Amino acid sequence: MTKVLVIEDDMAFGLMLRTWLKKQGFEADGVASGAEAMKRIGNNRYDIVLSDLRLPDTDGITLLEWIRHKSPDSEVIMMTSYAGVDTAVAAIKLGAFDYLQKPVNPEILNEKITAVLAARKMKKDNPEPVTSDAIADLSFVMGNGEASRKLYNQLRVVAPTNMSVLIMGESGTGKEYAARFIHNNSKRKDYPFIAVDCGALSRELGASELFGHVKGAFTSAVSDKKGVFETADHGTVFLDEIGNLSYEVQVQLLRAIQERIIRPVGSMKEISVDVRIIAATNENLQDAIRENRFREDLYHRINELAVYVPPLRERGDDIMTFASVFLQDANRELEKNIKGFDKETEKWLCAYGWSGNLRQMKNAIKRAVLFCPGEIISLSDLPDELTKDKSGEQSFVLSDPNDEKKRILEALAHTGNNKSKAAKLLGIDRKTLYNKLSQYEIELS
Repeated sequence: MTKVLVIEDDMAFGLMLRTWLKKQGFEADGVASGAEAMKRIGNNRYDIVLSDLRLPDTDGITLLEWIRHKSPDSEVIMMTSYAGVDTAVAAIKLGAFDYLQKPVNPEILNEKITAVLAARKMKKDNPEPVTSDAIADLSFVMGNGEASRKLYNQLRVVAPTNMSVLIMGESGTGKEYAARFIHNNSKRKDYPFIAVDCGALSRELGASELFGHVKGAFTSAVSDKKGVFETADHGTVFLDEIGNLSYEVQVQLLRAIQERIIRPVGSMKEISVDVRIIAATNENLQDAIRENRFREDLYHRINELAVYVPPLRERGDDIMTFASVFLQDANRELEKNIKGFDKETEKWLCAYGWSGNLRQMKNAIKRAVLFCPGEIISLSDLPDELTKDKSGEQSFVLSDPNDEKKRILEALAHTGNNKSKAAKLLGIDRKTLYNKLSQYEIELS
């Protein structure tokens, strides 16, 4: 039976957690302080430790470091209020498995415990230990909202398999980070992960980059060269924006995937390779197939499982979680100590459209940290592109990131029912807007 220790000084909340855990079939103990926790862990073995970040006699980080030293087989999940997200992410980097925001949602807690147990099973199945590096590096991709939980579950379940995965999503949503999560939590994690920007591969040299070439194969081939597939043997090849591959290279890629064999350009020798393919696209490959730009047989080979990475506008519950992670990253990189955002800025960040998704948010917060004169970021510290329109006036911002119908109505009202402008304001295309109008039964006068 899995043993769980709950460290929580709120007696009623701690009792509720233990009761819930026991109903799920776990053995659960509880303590209310760091000192009690150290004593209990010193005399017992626990598979999972659920610890509040703030305790009456110590802090969660100090206790985490003690647990990692004294009970390295125990996986720690930190519990924190919204204000402690920065510290929780730091805890992950110090060895915590994950964190939970209060009030704790039992469904999310169950998912995180399931992830712990899956990781422990992987440790048994693999001689090298599985770490939580992927979660630490990808904390801004995860989050606790419904869309984030769905994404995390899909990545977690498919990671240990050898299935080819097609990751779909807009630019800037974190598709490569999702691919790295899959690799880092797979049995191939000790072998190379090589990312290829397919849009940067020329028609002439694309095959050489992927499959290598021999000396003299073409004018600039002055020596033999290993391609991506051979270099990544036993590891993972991530083909970003795969729809940009030339048709000729698609043919060779299909053969490499089907037969696990490559032939360097200009060579008569075939080389066996064992790589997992993860591909990504921000376009509809079905349209590309209909337009004869993408092979249907290749599409089915790379699409054993399709994963959708939602845009930031669909992850409103996690906006401030992501913002807090980016703030911490910027503090570390710029050697600053910005504490957080004022209320007006938080509201703005949550309501902004974020057409550039996570990449846009990361860059915006980094610039805000750089120029912030104090310890709290205010609206004036954000880049003008976020807060001002082209005339220099404060731009319109939607009020509620979690109420999609309300956002659509506000955007239409602001643009005088101009659907093109409303779609742009919402960060979606006209076709998607029309679908939403139908879904929510919105009629325009």
